[in-house]
Amino acid sequence: MEPITQGMTGAAVEDIQERLCSIGYKIDQKERDAQDFGISTATAVTHFRLNMGLPLGQEVDSATWIALVDESYKMGDRTLYLRLPNFHGADVRQLQRCLNVLGFSAGEEDGRYGPHTEAAVKQFQESMGQLPDGMAFPDTFDAIDRLHHVWAGKSASGPHPLGAMGFARAANVLEKVRISITAEDPISRNIAGRVWNLASATNEKSGMDIIASVENKRPGDHAVLVLATSPNETEAIPNVIVDDPSTLAMRIRTAWAGSKEEVPVIRIEFSQGGPGYDGTFTVGDAQTYAVMLLDAICTAFDEENLLH
Repeated sequence: MEPITQGMTGAAVEDIQERLCSIGYKIDQKERDAQDFGISTATAVTHFRLNMGLPLGQEVDSATWIALVDESYKMGDRTLYLRLPNFHGADVRQLQRCLNVLGFSAGEEDGRYGPHTEAAVKQFQESMGQLPDGMAFPDTFDAIDRLHHVWAGKSASGPHPLGAMGFARAANVLEKVRISITAEDPISRNIAGRVWNLASATNEKSGMDIIASVENKRPGDHAVLVLATSPNETEAIPNVIVDDPSTLAMRIRTAWAGSKEEVPVIRIEFSQGGPGYDGTFTVGDAQTYAVMLLDAICTAFDEENLLH
């Protein structure tokens, strides 16, 4: 494209001015009314090029225009999916930030919809009970928007250092939160029983209980957790896969907060018995996963995070 420079007027200048103003750059109203590439427009372009790491200058050339279009996108403006060349822009960067804060690692927030971002979108969709196809479209953005109170104003760090919860704090959470646990198979029932034993040992007034099925949930339950070791076969139930212990609490919290049900039902999937499964499953494995899951549950349902 031919560079658009100071002194020009018309629709192309108006478009540039609108895009610059939409992302926070100030342009004199008289210049905007006249669609005039004047001094304040040139100044805004100069600052934009500097912030984008482009060569210093006041004109809008091809590289500046592409960068300006990218930065003008807002999350939800378009459907995003994995393609070559990758989608790129401010909307992708915002999606990556939201996913990272919510516990679904999209990798570096570089504004490019690559394989890591697609994988994070799939995991988020599954946790919301949606078809995990990796395509970020209105339903996906609506689910993220409903979680605005969880991710707004926060940043992911390292990736999600929630850490192990102390005994006293865990005991306090267990006394205040009512969670029913059920399971789909012998391995997950073993883990569920151990989680309940640990909870009861932590606080004799624990609000956690084992139930035979989802239909047996108790009045006043904050959530029902369904433990399983097989892949999820229904999109109706949010599914959280136990693969990264450091983000497990955040992902449980996200699935809970994003549920539209009065008593959210969340499926916790230990893929073939858990990460690193080698065809065997020992008592030690069950206890390890039980401790990890109870810590994640207490962190996810800490009243400082959710029940306030």
